[in-house]
Amino acid sequence: MTELAYLAAGVLFIVGLKGLTSPTTARRGNRLAALGMLLAVIVVVVDLIVDDVAAAWAVVIAGLIVGGAIGFILATRVQMTDMPQLVAAFNGFGGGASALVASAAIVAAGSGVATETAVVTVLSLVIGAVTLSGSFVAFGKLQGIIAGRPISPPGGTATNGVIAALTVIAGIAAVATGEDVWYWVAGGLALVLGVSAVMPIGGADMPVVISLLNSLSGVAAAMAGFVIGNQALIVGGALVGAAGFILTVEMSVAMNRSLANILFSGFGGAPVSDDIGTKPVKRATADDAAIALAYADKVAVVPGYGLAVAQAQHAVKDLASALEERGIDVYYAIHPVAGRMPGHMNVLLAEADVPYDQLYDLDQANPQLTQTDVVLVLGANDVINPSAKDDPDSPIYGMPILDVDEATTTIVVKRSLSPGFAGIDNPLFYEDGTLMYFADAKQALEETLSAVERL
Repeated sequence: MTELAYLAAGVLFIVGLKGLTSPTTARRGNRLAALGMLLAVIVVVVDLIVDDVAAAWAVVIAGLIVGGAIGFILATRVQMTDMPQLVAAFNGFGGGASALVASAAIVAAGSGVATETAVVTVLSLVIGAVTLSGSFVAFGKLQGIIAGRPISPPGGTATNGVIAALTVIAGIAAVATGEDVWYWVAGGLALVLGVSAVMPIGGADMPVVISLLNSLSGVAAAMAGFVIGNQALIVGGALVGAAGFILTVEMSVAMNRSLANILFSGFGGAPVSDDIGTKPVKRATADDAAIALAYADKVAVVPGYGLAVAQAQHAVKDLASALEERGIDVYYAIHPVAGRMPGHMNVLLAEADVPYDQLYDLDQANPQLTQTDVVLVLGANDVINPSAKDDPDSPIYGMPILDVDEATTTIVVKRSLSPGFAGIDNPLFYEDGTLMYFADAKQALEETLSAVERL
């Protein structure tokens, strides 16, 4: 019955993951996967009752109460702007849990461990430790506790290479000798490697890093499953590892950069040019934006991190509804790496009940933009920068972008002309067809809505 229950949990994981491939089935898929995890937890608890391990039973109950309470509080109180940080923290806790499982197995087993068990124990410990420390560095960068710019260790990537090599050597020594000390050396080096590997990565690349760390947390969990012989943990970890890595590769493709370039280039670390924001632009008011939008036939909204910071998802939905009442076609053009985590903008807009069929991805949006009268950009920057298409010297050259410059008029809502995470100027802001509306996104949308209603 235990094996069958684990099989059922694994099936629920797979069906749930399949459900996440479409916005219309994502909520149901998430619930099915959660049901599978609940089933797996119940089976573990029942096993403890059968084995009559009183001490372990007490620990599990305490873990369920404390962990469940923390998870409930975080899930209900976290703001959408802080969701990327929460995901990074979850990745870290997942990696830390796997490392603790491996540590417990090392302490309990002593020196008489089979080679295959020693290998997966080292992998669970090392990958889990890297994920733990790396994820909390990512959390710090996203939260603003740590500077978002790339911070390289002394010696740069060579230092990280040395630490990684020493970690591998310590892991091999642990497997070969069976001595506990080598396990702890490998784990300690892995913690250092997680910090030194993520610190040199700029804030613009954090969505990819979060996705990769998510994948690593799954691999660490799968290895921990092999350590303790838990099939559900193996299946669940393998699914997370594979799905996370596929997403990481897809996001790298969306940025037209290799994963190695993202991890080792220190992108965004160049000093910001002094002449950014000094050129003349066409400033817009709420009335200007309202006139352009109200008399358009087709309007595109491009959400960015500024929308999330301002908590303006409901305000943009209200404005879009007012435009639709006038017979205007409104859709949302979403770049794959907009925001601070994969799917950030999709989740944000879903919270405001924006219809799924109005959300266009990059490939769907670009053909439409050439036929669009007005594009309303809310806090996006690098993902609409035409330098990616026509400036070979630009660090983002070749990155697929949303072609908002192909539309008749572009209204860009930003607080200032400051550059995005790439640290480069955006020529779009100075074009004849661009209006710059300098304001908080929520304030700008509310003022524009009021102006539209007065027309």
